[in-house]
Amino acid sequence: MKIKSAILRSSGVAQPYTKSKPIQIETVELDPPEKGEVLVKIKAASLCHSDLSVINGSRPRPLPMALGHEASGIVEQVGEGVTNFSPGDKVICIFVPSCGHCIPCSEGRPALCEPGAAANGRGTLIGGGIRIHTETEDIAHHIGVSAFSEYVVVSENSLVKIEEDLPFEKLALFGCAVITGVGAVVNTANIKLGSTVAIVGLGGIGLSALIGAIASGAREIIAIDINENKLKQALKFGATAVFNSKDENISEKVKNYSNGGVDYAFETAGVVAAMDVAYAVTKRGGTTTTTGLPHPEHKFAFPYVSLTAEEKTIKGSYVGSCVPKRDIPRFIQMMKQGRLPVDRLVSNIISLEEINEGFDLLATGDSSRIIIKMD
Repeated sequence: MKIKSAILRSSGVAQPYTKSKPIQIETVELDPPEKGEVLVKIKAASLCHSDLSVINGSRPRPLPMALGHEASGIVEQVGEGVTNFSPGDKVICIFVPSCGHCIPCSEGRPALCEPGAAANGRGTLIGGGIRIHTETEDIAHHIGVSAFSEYVVVSENSLVKIEEDLPFEKLALFGCAVITGVGAVVNTANIKLGSTVAIVGLGGIGLSALIGAIASGAREIIAIDINENKLKQALKFGATAVFNSKDENISEKVKNYSNGGVDYAFETAGVVAAMDVAYAVTKRGGTTTTTGLPHPEHKFAFPYVSLTAEEKTIKGSYVGSCVPKRDIPRFIQMMKQGRLPVDRLVSNIISLEEINEGFDLLATGDSSRIIIKMD
């Protein structure tokens, strides 16, 4: 079938993207779903820094590529052998397909699925195929989803069925921002009631982590960013204190405020300087957790002795260490109850044709979650 899709053909182009237009809306051919695959009509898709990192070149991926990974939609058709989904089902896309058989999957850690990670790196579906083409070339899939498209073909393992009657714009958030940010707090770090928390980087994932920390009973939540507008937003979401990380004495100021540092620090920006701050403000015996995905060549250095002498812990959190089929429904229920108000993250609604302008806005840091409404 012919569909419209947002295609990236070269990365690292100059901003503003409104002028350079790295993303073109093209008409491409989408193959029907094969065995174990599902055709989904995309209803809403979020712009995420993981998409931006492919555009600016900090996250190398095969090109040309159909971008997008945080989305919700409706099942249109199922391929051979698919029994868990039917046409008409409301679904959320997940950007790490879980094979269910590799060692991480068998240990209950689907975010670390080895075949899924390999397929994402190649720009294919988990089964190895590519379903997007022009007359002369294949178009790579963005981490198994390619959500900035009218329709997508994905592995059945890249979907979670949703029974709730909620707007698609809200459901899309749960495909990345919510499970990554909230999951980092409740799954990876597993913070304790009454603990102190610092969050460095206040995009959609950082604000989700803030919301998760409130829901988990943190007594002190310190929000840190270089953008004053984001600091104001963090206060509205419930941060108890904010600090601008442009301050050259940021780490000492936060440590003084928190009486020596926080129990848990979260770095969500994917920037080495942000990780430096997060580790520095972690107290003796505390835990630093990062959800960031910096360029593969970037290195994080720290005083080796501090791991032993201060009993600090560093953790990585991918997809919030979530089991999506378990965590997404419970997070949605908490949102409906008002205890996890992640729907407040939606800051802008745009059309597919406005995608370059949307990424300019995302790059400024003045928005939390920008949603493409496909209808």
